[in-house]
This record gives sequence, structure tokens and C-alpha cells, in this order.
Amino acid sequence: MRADVPDDADERKKMLISGLESGIDTFIVRPGDEGFSSLGKVRLIFNGGGILSGDISGRIVRITSPEEQTEAMGLCGKEGTIVVSTGNWSVIPYENLIAASAGRTKVMACVSSSADAELCRNILEKGTDGIVVEADDPDDIKNIIENAKTAPGIDLTAVKVIGIKNIQTGDRICIDTCSAMVPGEGMLIGSQSSCLFLVQSESEDNGYVAARPFRVNAGAVHAYIMVPEGKTRYLSELHAGDDVLIISREGVSKTASIGRCKAEVRPMLMVTVSHGGSEYTTILQNAETVKLVTPGGSVSVSELKKGDEVMVHLTSGGRHFGMAVEEKIKEN
Repeated sequence: MRADVPDDADERKKMLISGLESGIDTFIVRPGDEGFSSLGKVRLIFNGGGILSGDISGRIVRITSPEEQTEAMGLCGKEGTIVVSTGNWSVIPYENLIAASAGRTKVMACVSSSADAELCRNILEKGTDGIVVEADDPDDIKNIIENAKTAPGIDLTAVKVIGIKNIQTGDRICIDTCSAMVPGEGMLIGSQSSCLFLVQSESEDNGYVAARPFRVNAGAVHAYIMVPEGKTRYLSELHAGDDVLIISREGVSKTASIGRCKAEVRPMLMVTVSHGGSEYTTILQNAETVKLVTPGGSVSVSELKKGDEVMVHLTSGGRHFGMAVEEKIKEN
């Protein structure tokens, strides 16, 4: 976030505090603002006449004309980071800089609205390498940050359950996040990376146990879970502080941080579904509080039956260290 713009030091301090309260931890400040580090656990980047130093080295550039764009493109491959402001929002300069940088220079976009933040994520499909909040109103700062946490939509498909089978007890992972979820929201988890089941958060009371809307009882330690940037991880790898995706029935996703992971031995069951001639499974704890999201609601695994429809995310190809790869693979 840019906290270097106001000439008055107290105003710069207020900007930094507003950003810090909104969850930002990295700030562009002026030389001489080193004392701001006492306001919280923050990373300070110093802007001295457009030259960045500190935790990040690079340049701040403003593009309002073709000539300024040419100068900025000349920095690609020479600077580690370019923070770009275009004044009146313009997509073309960012497209040209992303293409010219070819991954050699990080292109960061200055944004002053949540709409701009959404747009810069999708420029040339790749998007900019990050956003730099440039706003005066604390409410605007909060809106931009909330938008930045929202990931691209996830395609979900309703598939039919063809089997529910009790299996041996196993190590189950329970994910407690730092965010509250609502019914219809959960995480994508499955035994095959090509089919991830939308497991609902424990956001509904059942008469015996109070709702825990921050929690997803995710399943067995071997299972895949979708995390940001379209990657997957094994449930066994997750730790406090890691980021995961929260997905709604409509496919809207947002990023949340893990506060705690619990591995416990529990009775387990295997759910099998069918789609397009292929079968897919996931293994979950056999408990009434564990629910799968359906097209119109949710269903507890203890009440699940053949013919029920549940929501899943289907993909093709395989995974290599959590990244999607185009290869022929079959996981049984």
C-alpha cells in the first residue's frame, strides 16, 4: 500500500494505520518514516524520488502518455519490481508491461477501487504480479483488500452418488480457519485431483453440537485440497498460517488463513460418485456434522444415499507438486 503520498507525516501515519487494520502488512513510505515500523509488524519500502529501497528494490513509474509507457517498458528486465500508476485507469499499459517483462520484472498495479483490483488480476489472463492500494478513504482501503482476497470463480458440477462405504478408522484432518463461513461454503477436497468434493463448513447447528463456522472437517490425511493459484496440497501438509480457498455453492472463492489443523483418529467412510463414465471418491469422517454441499443445500454423510447429488470440481490432467500438468493419469 502507498502511505507515502501525503506531505504531512501524521496523515501518512493515519494511512498506514488504516491499511494495517485492513490486513495490509507491506507499505511504501518516505525516507525518514522508519519510525512507522513501531506501529505493528510491517514491511517498509522507501520511495526516494521514485526509486524503491528496503525490502523491495525497483521503481515507481507513472504512465499518462505513450512516451512514459516507452520509458517504463525500458525498465523491464532491468528492475526487480515496477510499481505502476496510470492515473485515469488504463489497461493497455499494463498489458504491454506484462508482455515486455516476460517474468523478469514484477509488475505491480496501483489501484484505487475494488473494480480496478478485479480487473488487474485478469489482464492477459496472467494478471499483474500484485496490487498496490492507492486510496485516501479507510472504507475504500477495506473494500479493495476484500476484493483482492476474492479469487477467480470455480466451476462446480452436480454429480450422483453411487456408493457410501464404511472403512477402517484413519487419521482425519480438521481445518480451523481465521474466517467465518456460512452454509453452502466450504473447501474442495478429494482422493483424486480430477474430482474435488465441496465439503461444507460446520456452519449449521444440529441440536447436539454448536455451529463452528470457522471449521471444515476435511477428510483423510492423503486427500488433496485446492489452495490459491489453482494449486492443490495434501491435507497432511497443512499448517497454521497457510492459505486455503473457501468456495461457495455458486463457485465464488476467497482466500482464508488457517488458524489450526487437527489430526485425529476417527471412523471413516468412502463416498463414490460417477460422472461421464468415470468414478471418483473421497474419504471423510463418519459423523453427522460432516456435510457435502448439494445443488440446493447440504447433506450429512450420515444421511447420504445412492442417487443423491453433490457438488464437485472436475478437471483433466494430473498434478506435479500441486501444480496442474497436462498428462494422462488415472488415480483409483
